[in-house]
Amino acid sequence: MTDDNNRVHLAGRVSADPETRVLPSGDEVVSFRLIVRRSAAALRRSKQLVDTIECSAWSVAMRRTVSRLEAGTEVEVTGALRRRFARGGGGAISFVTVEVDSCRRLSVPAVASGA
Repeated sequence: MTDDNNRVHLAGRVSADPETRVLPSGDEVVSFRLIVRRSAAALRRSKQLVDTIECSAWSVAMRRTVSRLEAGTEVEVTGALRRRFARGGGGAISFVTVEVDSCRRLSVPAVASGA
């Protein structure tokens, strides 16, 4: 039997400022989307250049860390894939998100000039 391993390691660019939500359960989560470039091998199979990955921070410390991110910041995240369920207009929907364990800035976005 093999050991199961649900570990994700991604590096990419934050697409927009993170959003904080309070769920009906009272739990708080900070979410952001990470834009990750596809590998050369993947580009041979598809014309899609990037993937956009939903990332969620649940612990107090990690919520604080990711809430400070800005659109355009390059980061490295580690965590685990989680399948989530929600109710939509047409019934139940499911989606996959990365539950972030760590987040490290690789660069900050360039400040737009006032010119």
